[in-house]
Amino acid sequence: MKNQRLGVFSGMGMVIANMIGAGVFLSTGFMMAQDMNAGHILLAWFVGMLIAMTGAKAYSGLVRLVPQSGGEYRFLSALIHPALGYFAGWASLLIGFSAPIAISAMAAGAFAGTLHSEVNITLIAVLVILALTAAHAVGMRISITAQNSLVAVKIILLVGFIVAGLIFGNNAWPEWTPPNTSEEFPLGSFMRNLFYIAFAFSGWNAAIYAASEFKNPKRDVPRAMVLGCLIVGILYLFVNWIFVANLTPEQATIVFTYETDRITLGHLIMQNILGDTGAACMSIFAIIAFISSASAMTFLGPRVYAAMAEDGFLPRVLKGKEGKPPVGAVLLQGAISLLLVLVYQLQEALSSVGAILTLFSALTVFSLFWICFRRREYPRPAPLVLIAGALFFMISAVMLYFGFTGSLTLNLWVGISVLAALTGYRVAKRKMACRAEQNSEHGLSYSTDP
Repeated sequence: MKNQRLGVFSGMGMVIANMIGAGVFLSTGFMMAQDMNAGHILLAWFVGMLIAMTGAKAYSGLVRLVPQSGGEYRFLSALIHPALGYFAGWASLLIGFSAPIAISAMAAGAFAGTLHSEVNITLIAVLVILALTAAHAVGMRISITAQNSLVAVKIILLVGFIVAGLIFGNNAWPEWTPPNTSEEFPLGSFMRNLFYIAFAFSGWNAAIYAASEFKNPKRDVPRAMVLGCLIVGILYLFVNWIFVANLTPEQATIVFTYETDRITLGHLIMQNILGDTGAACMSIFAIIAFISSASAMTFLGPRVYAAMAEDGFLPRVLKGKEGKPPVGAVLLQGAISLLLVLVYQLQEALSSVGAILTLFSALTVFSLFWICFRRREYPRPAPLVLIAGALFFMISAVMLYFGFTGSLTLNLWVGISVLAALTGYRVAKRKMACRAEQNSEHGLSYSTDP
């Protein structure tokens, strides 16, 4: 039987599934309630799309240099240093995939609770994780089919929301002003709010994590990232136009009670257009969106851990076989996600996830310039890739400056993560060296270099 391989459309599906979640239906509410007017908000979303597109273009250059699964772990390990890649790998395991899967599963359960008051949110979350773990561990054909189907339904529902908003909603330029209005451009607020947008756009690089499983990774992965990111960016601009044209800052403050009421800006719009039926449709969309996002992360995350296992940084049982899912890694991630669902004490830590994802993406893009001066054995990236990488890195650096100077929690979280990752790296290298010494005594060869 021929191995199932991924193509451009499956890659685009991964990107779209990872990107579209609750973030786009909440972020604008926080901005409207501060000091950003409609023009500032739409500009911020356009800048967010620009950042994601430049990141996708820069990553396309990286995947042509290193066309292997593993994402930031693989790029940073190969192009800069294995310790930095190890840090990115552990961040993927705990922050990039397992924790968001738990949050998405809980959110799906919570929105199911808006449809029926007697729903057990935790039970729904557990069932979602178990079902997705099983689907992505059984085989590639079932895994890809399930993922593509969820993405198709998600896009249809989102396009339906946009069409309903444009036809039945207001399309005149909004006249409202933010509560803290000012004649000057709110630069600090603008840059800090880009983290909300960065989180909403996170996932534009999804296809790189499974690069080895594409038919032609050097061609298909870049196309999947750029096209998927462009589609989502355009949809996001339409969605946010509907929000700023049809809601006021007073109405948008509903996002501050999202954790208890599970009401998004989309619910307000659909309630106004179609009444309770519209609000119920919005909840159904949210449930599918969260399950789709959790599904994509359940598929992609284990590819990082499998790559780390191949390099000796994780147990060999987590490695996958050619053309088959890395079952051990899928089960490990599912177990961690289930544990996080049951304890669910993550919100304060996850408030910094957008910044941490931006940090690792910026470091990965920096490797494009690192190889130009320090790793001459690699071919020089194309000029357009370097230009996109420079834009992405500079914008990310400005965002991180405002983030680190304005949040003690972010500094502590990153500091603790760095210390834990470096400690783990030293321990892993020591074990690999001991194993190599033992193997050499028995006449076997073993490399400690990833």
